[in-house]
Amino acid sequence: MPDAQRLDAQADAGTPHKPMATRTNATQPEERTQRSLFGEILDWMLVPLLLLWPLSIAITYLVAKSIANEPFDRALEDKVTVVAQQVKEVNGKVVTRLTGAATDILHADDVDNVYYQVRNAVGDIVEGDGEIPLPKDLEPPPPWSTQFRYDFIRNTEVRIAYIYVDLHKTQTAPQLSVEPRMALVQVAETLDKRSQLVNQIIKGVIVPEFIILPIALVLVWFALTRGLRPLAELQQRIRERRPDDLSPIDSGYVPEEILPLVGSLNEMLERLSQSIKIQKRFIADAAHQMKTPLAGMRMQSELALRQTDQAEIHKSLEQLAKSSKSATRMINQLLALARAENQTPTTRPLLPLELSELARDNVQEWVQTSFNKKIDLGFEQPDYHIMVNGDAIMLRELLNNLIDNALNYTPAGGHATVRVRADDEARLAFLEVEDTGPGIAPHEHKRIFERFYRILGSNVEGSGLGLAIVREIAQQHGAEIDILTNPNCTNPKAPGCLMRITLPLEQPAPFFDGSI
Repeated sequence: MPDAQRLDAQADAGTPHKPMATRTNATQPEERTQRSLFGEILDWMLVPLLLLWPLSIAITYLVAKSIANEPFDRALEDKVTVVAQQVKEVNGKVVTRLTGAATDILHADDVDNVYYQVRNAVGDIVEGDGEIPLPKDLEPPPPWSTQFRYDFIRNTEVRIAYIYVDLHKTQTAPQLSVEPRMALVQVAETLDKRSQLVNQIIKGVIVPEFIILPIALVLVWFALTRGLRPLAELQQRIRERRPDDLSPIDSGYVPEEILPLVGSLNEMLERLSQSIKIQKRFIADAAHQMKTPLAGMRMQSELALRQTDQAEIHKSLEQLAKSSKSATRMINQLLALARAENQTPTTRPLLPLELSELARDNVQEWVQTSFNKKIDLGFEQPDYHIMVNGDAIMLRELLNNLIDNALNYTPAGGHATVRVRADDEARLAFLEVEDTGPGIAPHEHKRIFERFYRILGSNVEGSGLGLAIVREIAQQHGAEIDILTNPNCTNPKAPGCLMRITLPLEQPAPFFDGSI
């Protein structure tokens, strides 16, 4: 238990309190450009199409080139095979049995130039065109295996098919030598026919794409317009609603993808409807409550004007001042409640503060009032800091209402105590205000936080807004409110009341000297 520290009313009545520093956080809203959902979807659909179109042309070209090479390579392979079959070795010399007509047929091509070449085992040209370069193979491939490559003849790219011929198998007479002897046969042709076929294939694919792509764009545009039509219809339905119509939006004709958005809007409309109802009720209650002091002030002022006796005039002015004081307090509490309800973490963020120091300063402001009412007002705090996240102004307002409530219900000669303590294991801070008044019946615990509600038979002046303000501020700080009987009271007719506000701790509490 922390040590109790009683405040001497006469000594501390004139003690100045520390001014609270307020912090403003002026942030300028970030400007955002509006973006079209239709344009966003259209961009994400058309940009990939426009990027894939040249990619498809490149892939088509490679596929067309492969398709064009296959038949022409087979024809070229047939030609080099026919020439290779005519190569023989006679008396150690490589000869061919190609006739002039066969050579003419080999060169017969209306589009491409065809070249052929036969080399013996030592690489000398036996027959054919000498411009055909030698293969660049590091090791010769197996004999009678047709190989293909690209090369250049007279700065013109050609396709070359070549075969190595095993001369041992072509000898007309057996030879004693077993040394490998390979003759090279090559047939080359230019690439004009292949290019023509590739161009024809590409034209056959690209031309339809030029026709299909605009049609696809039109269809995409139409599909997006059609698909986004429910949004336009929903927009029109919302625009046609009356300003005071806060009923839920009918989701029967809403697409499945928009249902979460409509559900969120309906939840917001429900909260807005409840807020407006509360505000209307609050305004009605406030207007009703203000009628009494205003009517009394008017009546007393009119009565004072009609009086000629100074004593009666003075008595009317006293009543007028009393009614003015009551109206002023009610207006201040209404403003405090409105400020508490409109405060959000964005407009006024919660900052770390020391709860004991804040409570001690508040209690010092009520010392003179407790002295005038002959009530012993005490304050208890531990010997370490209690840090919480909160708004200093709002927490002061909360504590002021609790202390005012305690002093109003505590009879003369009674006690009222403000206590601050913490539970490090549970990470909780406790702000308690206890009194020795009549207490609060259990069935009244929920109703006392309603606006303008006052317990019948209490005979205490007030507006019924203090505890409503306490509840609103506590909710904004994530705090809980408990109403208990005062454990220090022994009189069953005056069990007292203990109001406990439970706040989460901000950080561990280091030791310090808690003397006032």
